[in-house]
Amino acid sequence: MVHKEASLVKKSEKSYRVQRPSQTGFSSPATHYNEPRIDLNDTLVSNSSATFFIRVADDSILEYGINKNDVLIVDKSLVPNPEQLILAHKDDAFVVMRVCGSGEPLNLWGVITYIIKSVL
Repeated sequence: MVHKEASLVKKSEKSYRVQRPSQTGFSSPATHYNEPRIDLNDTLVSNSSATFFIRVADDSILEYGINKNDVLIVDKSLVPNPEQLILAHKDDAFVVMRVCGSGEPLNLWGVITYIIKSVL
């Protein structure tokens, strides 16, 4: 498994703060604790019209560290680089495989950009 350097998650520029009420009396004491949520689409997706989230149904791809209930983020617009994980269509089923220079013809469906791990 190749380990990459961790990068910081950019805070969303959307404002989720509660507007000041126009009522009289006391407002909620917790209004200043509102933090913006992390939007996975903003953070992990570069081409939303070609990106799909796929939940893994079984443990058949443990060799790549992908377990049941993990979520694969697949971008159909990317061209895979050597050693990247891809989702391909083979024998009427989707398979996860690593790109290698074997010259075997592939019916590429998309490049796996992220794997969101399930801990339950």
